[in-house]
Amino acid sequence: MVSMMKKLFVSFTLAITLLLSPAAHAERLKDLAEFAGVRDNVLVGYGLVVGLDGTGDQTTQAPFTGQSLTNMLSQLGVTIPPGTNMQLRNVAAVMVTADLPPFSMQGQRLDITVSSVGNARSLRGGTLLMTPLRGADGEIYAIAQGNLLIAGASAESGGSRETINHQSAGRIARGAIVEREVPLMMGGANGELELHLKQADFSTAERVVNRINQEFGNSTAEAVNGRVIRLYGPQDQNARVRFMARVENVTVTPDTGRARVVLNSRTGSVVLNGNVRLQQAAVAHGNLTVSIDTRQRVSQPLPFTQGETVVTTDTDIQISQDAGTLNVVEGVDLLEVVNALNALGATPADLMAILEALKASGSLRAELEII
Repeated sequence: MVSMMKKLFVSFTLAITLLLSPAAHAERLKDLAEFAGVRDNVLVGYGLVVGLDGTGDQTTQAPFTGQSLTNMLSQLGVTIPPGTNMQLRNVAAVMVTADLPPFSMQGQRLDITVSSVGNARSLRGGTLLMTPLRGADGEIYAIAQGNLLIAGASAESGGSRETINHQSAGRIARGAIVEREVPLMMGGANGELELHLKQADFSTAERVVNRINQEFGNSTAEAVNGRVIRLYGPQDQNARVRFMARVENVTVTPDTGRARVVLNSRTGSVVLNGNVRLQQAAVAHGNLTVSIDTRQRVSQPLPFTQGETVVTTDTDIQISQDAGTLNVVEGVDLLEVVNALNALGATPADLMAILEALKASGSLRAELEII
């Protein structure tokens, strides 16, 4: 009987602990980290878009478009006499960009983005001619060509023009073909792999090491620093792939990051994360309003006098300030902090100044980041 009562007491205590403890959110490692070397590579190229409906580059203001077309035609066996003034309105010079995913093979298709570099008004209806895409090393890794898809529309008549969305850039789905593969070495000679956390944090790195060692055995993972974790996996390629797949699906509860308040001075946005704390402080807030009213008055002389009519300016300046009383603000969690700040009745612009003052006074336990 006593043993049964002890078991019930332990179960009850455990249930109360689980109910009162904050919910832990475990995440997969593939959402928290990436394997070293498994990355995209950016590609860029310069090309020509043809077939535009009179909305291309003006060669007088964008001479490189005519030069590019002359060079292309010469490679196709067409000779343009020197000094020829080509009035091209259906051709535009563009830059083509794409991302080359890891493990890309020859013949694989890529999505590309085409953007005008001249003064073309619209690329709608255009066709991108064969454009080599180069990597940072100058080598050609893909060839792009195809018909552009431009979102929105534009219309003009009688000197007036109406445009919906941006007309000088578009995309071509599967518009490039991979011609060269990027060599990728997966791990060292002894099966070593590196796992890089997307956000450096020593506590999270320790938790990742413990979970991997718990899943695969001791000495499988070790932390190099707050971002890099070294793994010792199998040397066989097939077994290594299976090992990496299992590592990606290991669930880890990341440590909460530093308390931070982000202020956007352009839009007036204020964002607080869940770790922001507010020590007790007294804040007085009042809006200051300056009103300037200017009126023009005409002063006319009396009849049969030698006076002249003059215009006078009357200016009325009023400065008013709302009554501001001291308010005590304090919060040990995010909801209390938000309620305390809302109680001040401040606008986002005023709230930025209040947060900066609270940070300077030492009451705000968070980092201020202004973007």
